[in-house]
Order: sequence, then C-alpha cells, then structure tokens
Amino acid sequence: MSSLLSIFLTCLALILIPCLFIFRRPSVPLFLKKTIIFIKTATSQYNDEEESGTIGGKEKQGRMPKHVAIILDGNRRWANKRGLRVSEGHEAGARRLLEHVMDCFAMGINTISLFAFSTENWGRPDGEVNFLMAMFEKNFKSEMAYYDRYKVKISVIGRRTNMPESLLGLIQEVEEATKSYKEKHLIMAIDYSGRFDILQACKSLAEKTKNGLIQVEDIDERMIDKELMTSCSEYPNPDLLIRTSGEQRISNFFLWQSAYTELYFPNVLWPDFGEAEYLKALTWYQQRQRRFGRRV
Repeated sequence: MSSLLSIFLTCLALILIPCLFIFRRPSVPLFLKKTIIFIKTATSQYNDEEESGTIGGKEKQGRMPKHVAIILDGNRRWANKRGLRVSEGHEAGARRLLEHVMDCFAMGINTISLFAFSTENWGRPDGEVNFLMAMFEKNFKSEMAYYDRYKVKISVIGRRTNMPESLLGLIQEVEEATKSYKEKHLIMAIDYSGRFDILQACKSLAEKTKNGLIQVEDIDERMIDKELMTSCSEYPNPDLLIRTSGEQRISNFFLWQSAYTELYFPNVLWPDFGEAEYLKALTWYQQRQRRFGRRV
C-alpha cells in the first residue's frame, strides 16, 4: 500500500507541476508551495500510520505537534550581513512570520507561540524599540481581517506596564474580537520573561493562600500551570520549540513550559527560515516521536 500511495502522489506531482508553469498566474507560486507541502505531509502522515498499524484507527500519539513555539532570532544579524538598516531586518522577519503562521495552521497545528519581544529587549537603542512597537501596531491593524476571516484567536502574553497606550488598546481590541475562536491560536509574547512568568504565578498562588482560597498542601504542578500566562491556550506547553540563528538555548522563554519540549536549533537566521527549513523541523520532530514517543 505504501508503494501505491507513493506512486499516486508522484503522478499527482508530475501532472500538477507542469500545469502550473503553463498557466502563469500570480497565484502559481503559492499554489505550487501548497502542493509540495501537501505531498510531503500526506506521505509522512501515511507512513507514520502504517508503521504504527493504526490506518483507519487512532492516530499515533505525537505524530504532529499541537503547539509550536518559535524564538524569532537573527533579524539584526540578517540586516547587518546585507548592509541594511536594522529596521529592514525586522520588517523582513515580520513578513516571514505571517507565511509561517499560515503554513502551520494549514498543517493542523493548533497553537503557535512567538517570542517577539523579550523584557531584555527594552535595553536596545530607543530608535529600534520605538520602531518595533510601531511595527507591532501596524501588523495588528493590517492582519486583523486575516485573523477574522480564518478565525484565528490572538493572545498577547507578557507585562503590559511599559507598552505604549496605543498598542495596549489595539491588543485589547484584537483579543476581544477573536476570543471565541478555538481551532487556531496565535500567542504573541511581547515584553515577556520566563522567569517573571514563574514569579507572577507563585505570587498569585501565595495571594490565594493568604486569602484562604487554597491550602499550601493543594499546590502542585498542575495548579502552577493554570497560573502561567500560557494557560490561555488549550495546549499550554509546546511540543516543539524552534530557535533560529544557531543559538542553542531558550534564553528567558517558556522556562517552565519547556520541561518536556523537543528543542530544535537550526543554524539559519529568522528571515531566511523558509518552508524547507520548517519542513525539516517538522520531520525531525516526527522522527523523534516515532523513536522516543512523548516525554510525558
């Protein structure tokens, strides 16, 4: 059966791809891209089911991640290598961002978390920080129609004390407008710190204990999970965390949530992290799941 499916998918590609080059329309590159994703993903999913003997039955657990977290690293280095302004690197990264979000949701991934601006980033030059705040506002406004059309829930996690009032108002508007959506969830971490997330969770539990709402003996890991900022998601702990640029650390992002997460560190700057790199990350994750299974 596996060989028959491979022959079918190969024939499908041989039929579709020449047609795409004959009918040269603006939508051709996107359609070709989706065709390749479909063929690769379908083949991978079928092989997973066949290996586990579950064709037509229950899916192999962990075959595809439900929650993917990404540390968007390398925008400034990407710009410096090309002799461009830092702002142009951030703009290139923002364009790449929307492409990946669309692809992730198309593949059935429920939650995508993006480490867009860390608390430490306030230490960057004022001009760069101001540009990033303005870019967040611009992108929230321009993509609102997309979020609504494709029913994407938006959550922004992190401190909100230092953000511009205009950005805060826009965040509240977007969150309110999309709060009822379920199947696609985009979490933006802005002014986020993993250590602060754990600290605020502990303070919340301490306050509840002080007020007699809970007992010290009641506190366990699940209770802490519910106090973390990622409790806004149906899948609060990421299955796969990707950090671009080659840095092999998660810095100050999802410190508690990543205890059992598969960590993937491609040596590619974020604006260059294209479809091929993303497919490699998913393939690597699937291979890890087949070999080791879920960690929890």
